[in-house]
Amino acid sequence: MTNIFTSYLKFDSPKQNKQSIIGNFLVFLYLIGILPLLAIPFSLEFFLAAIIPTVLITIWGIILIIEPYKFEKSYYLFLGIYGVVNTYVYFVSIQKMMYINLEIDGWGPFLFNVILFILLIGGLNWMNWKALYSETYYKLQQKRSIPVGWASIAGASYILGQIILSVVYTDSGISILIIVCLSILSLFTAFLTINIHRYFFINKNMEKVKEMFPEFGLPLVERRRNKKKKKK
Repeated sequence: MTNIFTSYLKFDSPKQNKQSIIGNFLVFLYLIGILPLLAIPFSLEFFLAAIIPTVLITIWGIILIIEPYKFEKSYYLFLGIYGVVNTYVYFVSIQKMMYINLEIDGWGPFLFNVILFILLIGGLNWMNWKALYSETYYKLQQKRSIPVGWASIAGASYILGQIILSVVYTDSGISILIIVCLSILSLFTAFLTINIHRYFFINKNMEKVKEMFPEFGLPLVERRRNKKKKKK
């Protein structure tokens, strides 16, 4: 169990968390996710489907940006939910391209994409759980040689599924390329969803976390006060 703690409880500083939120919002969510939904031909339905969860996660993110030290623990739950939202926004962008830009009809492609979306999120979270309790993370950090080929199954399946769907329903090379690029980026955002489990793991083992990182979750004022005490 000690190896699991040391491999899973590695934290960035609250300042780095703040920078991560800003960077993820500006690049992956707004620029790559929302901006394509504003492109012509515009669809209000698809835009609303993406913008509502985007606004909600943005409000939460702003709170964490303002108080990154106080809400250090909540950051990991936020990061996991953000991963779900950002992956969902890419999903909506792909659907908009297929149904509006390429004028595809029928529920078949949509249902197929929904299944791929669920398998991607669920598969990565299952693999995270497997990697944690089999000490795969620990072994990787120790630079041991271990078989990790299975770790790409969910992501590869998602990309392959999107390629097959794109080729079947369109002969536009540019459209296929954009859909595949969004699918590849979905692997990164979907991987962030593993932080939901990480948050509950932290919450469940707060005594161990405080033992390893005494200042974890403390406001900046208290951290500075503790540093002054140590200097004395």
